[in-house]
Amino acid sequence: MPMHNADEAISSDLTAPHADTARRARRIAGLRGNSLGISLMLIAEYLLGIGVNLYVHVPVAGRGNGIASALGRVLTSQPVVLAVHAGLGLLLLVAAANVLTRAIRARHRFAIAASVTGLLAIGGAAVSGASFVSDGKAGASMAMAVLTGIALVCYLGNLFGVRPTAPR
Repeated sequence: MPMHNADEAISSDLTAPHADTARRARRIAGLRGNSLGISLMLIAEYLLGIGVNLYVHVPVAGRGNGIASALGRVLTSQPVVLAVHAGLGLLLLVAAANVLTRAIRARHRFAIAASVTGLLAIGGAAVSGASFVSDGKAGASMAMAVLTGIALVCYLGNLFGVRPTAPR
């Protein structure tokens, strides 16, 4: 490939590795920042879940009609704290997909594995939560708590296990 001037040769040879390293560093930093954000969201979700479990009575009308209708009722009716809990759970699904996308773009195997596991755990917790609202069984509440804890460990693993790359 012929070069037309010396400046092109210098800039293409010297900045390409630096640009790749800087891009990777930005991607890792974004992944770690999003992992911190989703970890804080999961802690807030835990606290809301504890409050809902201890102090909120799920209306009887919300039971026995299936997962999708239970989610719809929870998001549109009283008590408000239950709606906030469910809404934050849905936002967590979006945030988890974002973290997974960042892990894939950063090409970090550990982060990809942890992010897939975290997304699956959040999805499982969401299904367990809708199941709990639908049938009121304590096992669904326990599953929701355990799966949320698994997701939190995954994203803290991203935060503390993925080291920032220093640009050269």
